[in-house]
Amino acid sequence: MSGVSTFALETEQLLLRRWREEDKVPFAAMNADPAVMEFFPALLTRAESDALVDRFDAEMVERGFCPWAVELRESGTFIGFIGPHGAPESVSFAPAVEVGWRLARPFWGRGFATEGAGEAVRYGFDVVDLEEIVSFTSVVNLRSRRVMERLGMSRSPDEDFEHPHVPEGDPLRPHVLYRLTRDDWRAR
Repeated sequence: MSGVSTFALETEQLLLRRWREEDKVPFAAMNADPAVMEFFPALLTRAESDALVDRFDAEMVERGFCPWAVELRESGTFIGFIGPHGAPESVSFAPAVEVGWRLARPFWGRGFATEGAGEAVRYGFDVVDLEEIVSFTSVVNLRSRRVMERLGMSRSPDEDFEHPHVPEGDPLRPHVLYRLTRDDWRAR
């Protein structure tokens, strides 16, 4: 992978870091898992998954942040990604930076998404100097919505939207938008 390979953020249990070539195999397995991809329109092929890693790496070089690879500090096990990402230009609230996450199923329900996303939010506000960070998901993705709420993000139902990259009529098309300003984050 290109760019500075020494970038890393540590939390109590996690290491958020630049992607490595060897991350592509476990990441592709995650993206082919129907449970992990439950709230996405389709599973990803190996080629699509690898291309996503390459896009994330390019975003890191270009913007200084991306959805980073995440591993457990204790074991070095790759568990998924967490990090800030440029929201698609096709959404009504763009331009915006979102915080997102995707973890392999064995690592759900252990607080890793909240822990890592909290560090990504801190990085976005303290290092990148963002004024606001958003997060969004399908209305029916209650697990991710709970993470957004634990991060202190708030939702205005009047900002809910139909995701333009999800086919019309698909139950995953209706999305919720959560926001967190730097001032609100600092006041917590």
